[in-house]
Amino acid sequence: MNSPFGQTRTCVAARHALIAPDGHVKSSVPGLTGASAVILINPAMGARFAQLLVTFSAGGRAEFSGNEVETAGYFESGGGTVAIEGKKARCGSGGFFFAPAGAAWSISAPRAGTRVTLFQKTFVPLAGVDAPRAIIGHAADVPGQPFLGDPDARLQVLLPDEPGFDLAMNVFTYQPGATLPFVETHVMEHGLLMLSGQGVYRLDDAWYPVAAGDAIWMAPYCAQWFVAMGKAPASYLYYKDVNRAAL
Repeated sequence: MNSPFGQTRTCVAARHALIAPDGHVKSSVPGLTGASAVILINPAMGARFAQLLVTFSAGGRAEFSGNEVETAGYFESGGGTVAIEGKKARCGSGGFFFAPAGAAWSISAPRAGTRVTLFQKTFVPLAGVDAPRAIIGHAADVPGQPFLGDPDARLQVLLPDEPGFDLAMNVFTYQPGATLPFVETHVMEHGLLMLSGQGVYRLDDAWYPVAAGDAIWMAPYCAQWFVAMGKAPASYLYYKDVNRAAL
């Protein structure tokens, strides 16, 4: 949609950002063919990870060789075949995967219009602990647990909560009117994609209306809070770094 008066909800601040779909600009990313990529978050804005939105054409492909970067992916829509070294499975909407550092991985035979969010970071090994393993799964198979006892705010933890993993990828779903129970302030950094619904996100001292398709970056110690608004549940996918020493 054209914006004749230069208006947008997008805001990039020192310690947080809201990236609305109206400002998406496609980038050419090595490893992607027959697909468009929008780099929503990366170190250029101060983040320590990257978040990409990849949209595939029919016959498109993602193919990445093993290096020090690990990747967590989530199929927002459509479907494709995910292969991570010895693992291979067809993923549809709600499918997810984790490719550890050093593992070659690919997405092939996608349906036209398939949208996949990728979170990528440099892996930080933990002495004496096995490196994380490859995973392919589906969010429908992961029960949503009440968050801090609230049945109207349910959290699906997609990747194992194990010391070897230095990142988490979760889906959080709120019934209308449900909120985070308090304003969180923590060392973990977040990348977030609104999957459905709408609400208001507090980031530091600013409040932003958000809806499906919006992406958010939260730096470490960014004060954060969310309320779901409207008549339908609100759901978002998010990344955070976990399980590593403070120093």
